[in-house]
This record gives sequence, structure tokens and C-alpha cells, in this order.
Amino acid sequence: MVARLHKAGDLSPGPVSDALLALPRQKLMPQAYVRRSAPDETPPRWELLDWSVPAHREELQRMLHSGDSVVVQHDGEPLLGRSSGIRSGGAMTAMSSTMGMTAQLLQELDLRPGQHVLDVGTGAGVTAAVACFVSGDAGVVTIDRDEHVTTAAAARLAGLGYGPDVVTGDGEAGCPDKAPYDRVFVSFAVPRIPPTLVEQLAPQGRMLATVGTRSPSWPGLAVITTTTQGHVEGELRAVEFGHRAGWGWTRLFLSAESRRRMAKQEGVTVRGHRLPPPTQARGFWLALDHLRPGLVRDFSAEHLQIGAPEDDSWVRVIPDGAGTCSVTEFGPRAIWQEIEEVEIRWRATGEPGVYRIEFDADGTQWAVAGHGRNKLSWPLYDERRRVKQGRGEPSL
Repeated sequence: MVARLHKAGDLSPGPVSDALLALPRQKLMPQAYVRRSAPDETPPRWELLDWSVPAHREELQRMLHSGDSVVVQHDGEPLLGRSSGIRSGGAMTAMSSTMGMTAQLLQELDLRPGQHVLDVGTGAGVTAAVACFVSGDAGVVTIDRDEHVTTAAAARLAGLGYGPDVVTGDGEAGCPDKAPYDRVFVSFAVPRIPPTLVEQLAPQGRMLATVGTRSPSWPGLAVITTTTQGHVEGELRAVEFGHRAGWGWTRLFLSAESRRRMAKQEGVTVRGHRLPPPTQARGFWLALDHLRPGLVRDFSAEHLQIGAPEDDSWVRVIPDGAGTCSVTEFGPRAIWQEIEEVEIRWRATGEPGVYRIEFDADGTQWAVAGHGRNKLSWPLYDERRRVKQGRGEPSL
């Protein structure tokens, strides 16, 4: 697995690579789920594989070392003392993220011996184990709101010889009693930078967190640093992959039925449009996601296809081979017009792929690129509060 990460460019020789080589994943994740149903089959069926069952070991070993995400908890169940077997329906509530993304982020975190590290969202304990290996377990704190997750992590990390502080609590509140931290790693997506975690950063500290909207299609990576004097600086990078949403955040998605309707419905087609920015222009798609929320891309489609599930609208873009494209739209929402409007603003700003994160005195956070008339910006707000309050406007 580590060799593949090196070959793919996701991992370089160094302390993170050494930690992953030294980590026996079957001890940290002795049980894991494999899906036994088709992707769109409902209810989904999962089988819990167990390392203690000889017949399961070969498949479990392949899964643990595939580099893919590993699901370890179903519907908030206890992780210790479970029996293997089939689970049907429900939701998967804890996992270990894909190793390519995890390796890149842990290298970006720049772990060093002797650092005080806060791992927010314990999950399967992989990040905590790497932090213990590199920085020393005496300075590592890992926190998760699920006591079943933390209980299992404490036991399994101890089995590896590590004794970090394992805390059950709200990850976005951090662990102020053990602050400040040289490094903070948030392993789930948040709608804005948790202010309490920023406050717990030590001078010359660094925090990484996936920032996004309810759409899973276009994530951003927030990199927050503090100067020697404690001044906070931040940037939001448009990235291909990010962590999944955290607790209390309902994500938009295109169901199998939605995708079937998009394939069958006849929309209005207009030819001769200029091609939209390519997928690799991630800074544009990140801006579109925040400035025109509610859109989800169907990455399984042959051509660019974006739906607005809450508006029963979609747009399909097919290149015609002459530098232009045909645009087909359906529903009340003018998605293509929104794309064109944001593209004009994005290009006027210099086609940024990275945005500054600015913190106002009143607590408002902004993603910003450019200056003056060409400035492109939007507020980062907690959409979970807006949904809870039943209000249509952002809650800053």
C-alpha cells in the first residue's frame, strides 16, 4: 500500500511514510464492513469481516491495504465485542478515510517529534496512531463525540503501545484543557473554521480542515497557521477530494432515481455556447459551489452533468468538437446562467485556485481572492444553524 502511495505521488519518504509502514492496520481495524449489495440497491447490505475469523482474513487484508476508505461502524454501534455477519439498512457512521488523501494531508500537517497534536474525529484511529509514532504519544489528544469510537480507539492504540489522551466530546469545541496545540487535524468536513479550534492553536501552529457546503462535489482545504506572535492566517485551497461531512450536516445527493430522470427528461437545448471551465479548474467550481449553493455534479455521467436536487433542475453540457458545446437544461433553476455569471467573476479575479481566509472582528469568516473591483468573495457560515432555524438567509 505504501509503495503504491509513493508511486502515485501521494506520499514521499519521511516520517509519515515510516509511520504507515510500521502500522499493523489489522490491529487498529480488526473488523471492517464490506458492501454486499449493488450501489443503488435498497436497503443496502453490509457484511462485517473479522480478523479473528480465518475465512475472513484474506478479504479483510486486501480491503485494509487497498488504500480505499474502510468502514468500521454501523448505526453508532459499539465497536468492541461485535459479532461478524450481515447488517441491512441504516447508515455507516465511522470510517478510515482513503489513504491517498490521508497521506497527503498528514504530510501537509508537518508533524514533528515533541509536538502537541489535536486529532479531531478519531474514527478508526489511523491519524492518532501516525501522530503518536511521529510526535510521541505523550503530546497527542484525539477526540470524537461517539464514546463507542473512543473506547475502541483507546484499546486498540494501547495494543500498539500508544497511550494518547482519548477524549469523548464535541470535536469542533476541541479540548481546551490540554491546549495549546502545535498541530490540529480535523478529519471531517466543516462549513466554516471552528473558532474554538483556532483559539487553541499555539504560536507557529497549523490546522487542516476540509471546508465545504452541503454539496459533496467541490471541497476546499483550509490551511490555518499562526505566526510567532499568534496572528492567524488562512487560505482555502480548491482540492479534488475532501473529508466527509461531520455530525448534524445533511448532505445533498443525486439518488439513483434522480439520475434516471435526468437521463430520460427532455430539456431545452441551445448550441454554440463557450465551453465551461474544465474539471481541473477547481477554484472556479469551488466558487460556484459557495456562490450558487445547492448543486451536485454527477461524476458518473459521460459529460458534465449537474443537478439541483431541491429544485428538480439539471444541466448537461456536451462538447461539439469545435471549441463550443451544447447545453441542455431542465427545470426552473437557470443553472447554466449561474455558471456563466460566476465564471465571469472568477476570470476577472485572475482564475484563482486558492482563496484567502479573512477573519472579521465580529467572527465572520470570508473566502477572498483579488482586490477592489475584481474581488471575489463569499462568507463561510454554518449552514446547519440556518437549517435548524428554518431561515433562508445565511447565519453568519
